[in-house]
Amino acid sequence: MDWRRSLKILFGVLVVLSFLGALLGILVTGPVVVPQRKLELDVNPSAARLQADVERLCSDFGTRSYRQPQDLLAASDWIRAELEAAGLRVELQDYELDDGVFRNVIGFRPGATPDAPAVVIGAHYDAYGGFPGADDNASGVAVLLELARTLPDATPRFGQYFVAFSTEEPPFFGTEDMGSYRFAGKLAADGVDVDLMIALDMVGFFSDDPGSQTVPLSVLGLLYPREGNFVAVTADLANGVAIRRVKQGIKAMREIEVHSFRAPGGYAGVDQSDHLSFWRHGFPAVLVTDTSFHRNPHYHRAEDTPDTLDYDAMVRVTRSLHGVLWNNGGAPAPEALP
Repeated sequence: MDWRRSLKILFGVLVVLSFLGALLGILVTGPVVVPQRKLELDVNPSAARLQADVERLCSDFGTRSYRQPQDLLAASDWIRAELEAAGLRVELQDYELDDGVFRNVIGFRPGATPDAPAVVIGAHYDAYGGFPGADDNASGVAVLLELARTLPDATPRFGQYFVAFSTEEPPFFGTEDMGSYRFAGKLAADGVDVDLMIALDMVGFFSDDPGSQTVPLSVLGLLYPREGNFVAVTADLANGVAIRRVKQGIKAMREIEVHSFRAPGGYAGVDQSDHLSFWRHGFPAVLVTDTSFHRNPHYHRAEDTPDTLDYDAMVRVTRSLHGVLWNNGGAPAPEALP
């Protein structure tokens, strides 16, 4: 074999490997989102309210641990009052476990089309191990509440659920005793068609420092920023369409950088939140997150306190979620416009 033929073979192998690498990169980081015009929505979330909500959750309701169910019920009463003040119809879903009675707080905003599928946005309000749980997950609950407070007045096309879940953290995670599992089961039993579910879990920790963002596999460092200043949309391989829809809405608002990650369930935290419960009931669902332990060094530690969060970035996350809702049944039906 002469050197010319060997060079051709080597070049062909390199081309094939490059092509396969590009396909793998698209599979992991995709789907690709086609840019749309910028959404101009008159919504004004407040950093001060977001901070006040996080601080209250971290200080007024004990440790928010399943070991103190009465403290969690007290938190649920406050969340209920906030969702009612935002104008939502609120329902409580109590469920009994060995450790006591726990509660999901369900806010609902009816749509103009009663038989249309619903969109669900949820965040768990319990915390792990007696720790403050500012990012995990007072941040998600605060964004959920601020999103509900700042909804446009016009009736959306699809009904929207804003739900605060209990018992997400261990020892309940991954079991049928998760609050989100109980709620997803209720929707399925009631025949509610879920068009999209978005779990908000750890959406408050951001950093521009080089190296502040880690990745689960070193080769992925070629595909993602090394600064933890973006929001991530993650799901398993079956939920690529749901990822695309959420990314499209976030990008349309031009508020914050967004990246997506998809992989088999169980890898690198892809399934580690309430969206898992919706997958198990056959509903499309994604996680919106600051990437949790891939960025925040205070994950499941006593240092996860309100002073470590970036409330201006949480405003941008909230505004971005308005874009997601608008693009996914949140825009008003023509008959709902003034």
